[in-house]
Amino acid sequence: MSAGSFIPESERADELQVDIGIFGGSGFYELFDDPIDVVIDTPFGSPAAPISVGTIGGRRVAFMARHGRHHEFVAHRVPFRANMWAMASLGVSSIIAPCSVGSLQPDLHPGDLVVLDQVVDRTNGRADTFFDVGAGDDLPGPDGGIHHQSFADPYDASMRAALVDAGAALHDVTVHPSGTMVVINGPRFSTRAESVWFRQMGWHVVNMTGYPESVLAAEAGLAYAGVALVTDYDAGVDGHEPVTMDAVLAMVRRNITNVQRLITAALPQLL
Repeated sequence: MSAGSFIPESERADELQVDIGIFGGSGFYELFDDPIDVVIDTPFGSPAAPISVGTIGGRRVAFMARHGRHHEFVAHRVPFRANMWAMASLGVSSIIAPCSVGSLQPDLHPGDLVVLDQVVDRTNGRADTFFDVGAGDDLPGPDGGIHHQSFADPYDASMRAALVDAGAALHDVTVHPSGTMVVINGPRFSTRAESVWFRQMGWHVVNMTGYPESVLAAEAGLAYAGVALVTDYDAGVDGHEPVTMDAVLAMVRRNITNVQRLITAALPQLL
């Protein structure tokens, strides 16, 4: 199923000619000069923010602050379905999703970047499908019916390859070519016991927004890639101080330019 099979095309899609969408997290709200703001209503309510459209690296890019431009939505209240529907309605074919994460492993340090290849969902109560239908219900599009989404590989291989190649050229930044992200519900951080468990399971980083965003992209037929910025050692891993919100935001401010550099370098290689 393709995005166009159930997500309506915006009247402005042909005019804007957007190739790639980016959902930014904390500190990633400004990408380009003189953007065009686009406001889109969806069957799932209002998105977290208007979509800003501009040009980066010769590509037409649409950007949305997934938490809202002033961080109005904490992680478990982000309107993920409205966000994804709005982005897809502009006609994008792929999504890059930078996010902040805590490290669960000793070789992942604050300031490092991780090109994700797997996700583990430990959230609860989040609306995580466009196909939330029961007997007699209809989808807001022509397909209707029951749908079970293939999700074995949440992140697109070709997009990942472009990001990994771009990362190899950033000699002053450590970019890890793979990693599994476990997504917790928030808004609280992990307990020490949970953090130990996540590490023992072999997972690499922990985050609060990577699901259901990733599976909604899959349902919409959009290629999706996740870039994680390590901001802290989760719950005091290896004797480090437990994470605080202030520490996370400070690390984001110091390193968000590196995330932007990586994405900008990868854009020309993306299909």
